[in-house]
Amino acid sequence: MLAPIIIAVIVSVAMIASVLFFPKLKAGKAQFSTYWMIALLGAALIVACSSAEWKKIGEAFLADREVNPLKILVLFLSMTVLSVFLDELGFFKKLAYLALKRNKRGQKGLFFGVYALVSLLTVFTSNDVIILSFTPFLCYFAKNAKIDPVPYLAVEFVAANTWSMALIIGNPTNIYLAASAGIGFGTYLQYSLFPAVFGGAASLIALYLLFRKKLNRPVCCEAEEVTVKDKFLLWAGIAHLIVATVLLAIGSYIGLQMWLASLACACSLVVFVLISSAVRRKKPKQLGASFLRLPYEMIPFMLSMFTIVIVLDDVGVTQAIGSFLGSDLPILKYGTLSFLSANLINNIPMSVLFSSVIEAGGAAGITAVFATIIGSNVGAFLTPVGALAGIMFSSIVNRNGVKFGFADFIKTGAVVSVPTLFASLGGLWLAAAIF
Repeated sequence: MLAPIIIAVIVSVAMIASVLFFPKLKAGKAQFSTYWMIALLGAALIVACSSAEWKKIGEAFLADREVNPLKILVLFLSMTVLSVFLDELGFFKKLAYLALKRNKRGQKGLFFGVYALVSLLTVFTSNDVIILSFTPFLCYFAKNAKIDPVPYLAVEFVAANTWSMALIIGNPTNIYLAASAGIGFGTYLQYSLFPAVFGGAASLIALYLLFRKKLNRPVCCEAEEVTVKDKFLLWAGIAHLIVATVLLAIGSYIGLQMWLASLACACSLVVFVLISSAVRRKKPKQLGASFLRLPYEMIPFMLSMFTIVIVLDDVGVTQAIGSFLGSDLPILKYGTLSFLSANLINNIPMSVLFSSVIEAGGAAGITAVFATIIGSNVGAFLTPVGALAGIMFSSIVNRNGVKFGFADFIKTGAVVSVPTLFASLGGLWLAAAIF
């Protein structure tokens, strides 16, 4: 058991170090993130140093159940295609422009407007898509308006990773943990609504208190006009996203698995765009750009972390952790430990690990699952390594010349994440008492 644990710890530390000190490797003009390479190497080593067999790992990947690693990837990438396609058409930037244009009350109105817009869009898309779409826009706008971008970048990131817990599609961790526990769309919403509302209120109050002095300064210009590139395809994309969301909501009642629903909608969109582009004699540029923007690095990263967790489970590590935690106070124990663990090993592998821990520990069922979901979402804004969204966010911010380093991220995250975590856990306690 010792060798796999040591390798897992080394991989976690190395991934954190890579994000801080050597996030990219250059090969000519191409650049590659290092975090997934470390995870891939760690997965190969942990299998080589344990009694686990590749055949057994392959069987876990292809397990004939509602959720397995490959189905989770298909679900996440399919929903990402639907969202990124809308972004390529200018949908999210257009909404941001309209929200900023209507702001007549200085920075405070702008601050609350960004929070409200990001929160709403995150609920129906995902935190990763919103971070990728809005972060460059906010950097650009703040530069031209001659205002400090940090309050807006912070409010965007926190809102995206708080309200991402509201629906099952908001975060890959939600999808994995809920599906692993057999929790459907409707049941998920019952237990996630109060945590999202309580956590959202706490995060907004904490952010405002943190940045209230900076928000008294005037805005020197307005947002630059944003034009939607193709309104016909825009409405088609919106329709497909709505249909996908509805199918995910009713899938458990009609026997339709989530990954099949999302894949069908993504394939339908691709076919529709190709046919309409051929009829209109236009190149499907936005569709091609959408596929180029997909987070392909997430595939080897997730599969590698799945492998590491499968091996740890095989050698008894998850059982030991589960026995240690037990079934008492599941909301507090699993919420706080998952929150901290996400910042050691990233929230996606943490969720994979904790799904086995919950089962091994005999924790009080659904409350332990949702406490872990809360920790996986809120843990994202304690440090940049807490989630892939944090890694992407830091990279975009640095590329746009904004001074918001690791220490600044932690200072902001520590102030906001702790009250948000306990407010969300309080919301979960209330939901559990009602339902």
